[in-house]
Amino acid sequence: MTSGDDIIRDNPRESRYDMIRDGERLGEIRYRTEPGLIVLTHTEVMHSATGQGIGSRLVSGVLADIRSRGLHVVPECTFVADYMRRHPEQRDVLAPDATH
Repeated sequence: MTSGDDIIRDNPRESRYDMIRDGERLGEIRYRTEPGLIVLTHTEVMHSATGQGIGSRLVSGVLADIRSRGLHVVPECTFVADYMRRHPEQRDVLAPDATH
């Protein structure tokens, strides 16, 4: 999946989504899977890419991928939870029993 010139790629061997631009990894969201769910545990943007909106674009792309898979998300990561609070249109993928 792409976001502008950025590529958001699921890396299941490492249990993370990566955002790649021009071959460079700009950010990642780590996760674990549970039946019907993806639990997003940590978001990190590389120091060289801070202040560019990478984290928000990464979260948006990851949520789109989770939605396309018919799964739900539990946002353990505070950055993801805050993003979802600021973007109520994204809450359709929130797991029914998630309290974020």
